[in-house]
Amino acid sequence: MDVAQFAEGLTQAELGIYRTARAGMVSYRDELHDLTVELEDRSVWFRHRNDCIAALVARHPPPGALLDVGAGNGFVSARLLADGFDTVLLEPGELGARNARVRRRLPIVLCATLEEAGIRAGAFGGVGAFDVIEHIEHPSEFCDAVARVLSPGGMLYATVPVGAWLWSTADVEAGHFRRYSATSLRTLLERRFDIIQLSYFFRPLVLPLFLFRALPYRLGLRSRPLLQAATEHATHGGFLSRTLSRLLATEVPHVHAGHRLWPGTSCLVAARKRPSP
Repeated sequence: MDVAQFAEGLTQAELGIYRTARAGMVSYRDELHDLTVELEDRSVWFRHRNDCIAALVARHPPPGALLDVGAGNGFVSARLLADGFDTVLLEPGELGARNARVRRRLPIVLCATLEEAGIRAGAFGGVGAFDVIEHIEHPSEFCDAVARVLSPGGMLYATVPVGAWLWSTADVEAGHFRRYSATSLRTLLERRFDIIQLSYFFRPLVLPLFLFRALPYRLGLRSRPLLQAATEHATHGGFLSRTLSRLLATEVPHVHAGHRLWPGTSCLVAARKRPSP
């Protein structure tokens, strides 16, 4: 893909990363990209999220190339490319963009926010926002920006953390503004999009997340810093990791079949852009 065909105002710089002249403010600590890039390939959580996202996109494929917004180190983008979807990565964080280009060797990496990247209206058939919307203070404006860059009938794919009652120190340190519910996510999107599929996932993690993160937070107990807690994602092939992987794997065929699961610690959605009035 030629970047000039879908964006303007970006220049190719060091390492072949396309950049904008301005750097936007993002509610995410950039140094976390270097932490998560070490975890993603061996993390039960990241691998399962990728499997569910891949199943969702395969069931409702975009009518054109896909823009992965706030894509971090490119873990999801790499999977979508491997599955045959033309994917462009957009990541405002310097470390995330660098990891995506150098470590994951993604072909097109844009280091900018969606608002600053100069994406032409209707340029993409799909937009991915995977654990992104919770980092945005005014998400309705973000949805407007997504709808603008989507072609007619274009698809939005998103994942968000759910359950205000699961709020914990991990949310604070990650820079989340909120956790969603199926209802609040639907309300946010329905002004611009028709919901095609919406489901909770990560059902086996509901009780552990409440007991070991949310409850200590509510009781005012000190919890592990996020940089340490992130190691909980890692799997070394032990009994608990294998058991959790098997439990989570049962969700993937349900996502691929379009079923709605409940409960969960995250929610995924596929939504189609509504025609302009």
